[in-house]
Amino acid sequence: MSEVLKTVPRPDKVETGVEKVSEVVKGLNGALADTYCLLFKSHAYHWNVEGPFFHSIHVLTEAQYGNLFKAADDLAERIRALGQLAPSRLGDVMEASIIKDRAKLPSAQAMVEDLAADHEAVAKRMHKTIETAEKAGDPVTADLLTGRCAFHEKAAWMLRATAK
Repeated sequence: MSEVLKTVPRPDKVETGVEKVSEVVKGLNGALADTYCLLFKSHAYHWNVEGPFFHSIHVLTEAQYGNLFKAADDLAERIRALGQLAPSRLGDVMEASIIKDRAKLPSAQAMVEDLAADHEAVAKRMHKTIETAEKAGDPVTADLLTGRCAFHEKAAWMLRATAK
């Protein structure tokens, strides 16, 4: 095997003016974990929803998990741009997330309400990381997470409106 392929990823020191990189990355790791777990939950509900509003919920969750999939990559790449390693173990991702599994598959109504609550919780958590990034002189992370919060707040609104 080529020596080149034996390279093991490791953190790097990046000098872009961001202070307290470890605090910013801790927040980004939480945002990534929440995004990844919410992606899976949205996709699972998309696959399993039934009832008179099947089509509208199916289409809505598909748009949302598609957005979440791209966001996971953007968040991981931001972590790497700050010189740190992105999570590499699913167990670590699940442990770091505030998104929790339900004991059993819920009704369509409960799915929509559950996802709305999750999006709200993720936005609230990201607001704190935006503050951390701003205090650390990291407008790039603050901007990335501000856009993500806008998505989560809109997703929560659409899901709440669907649940009424």
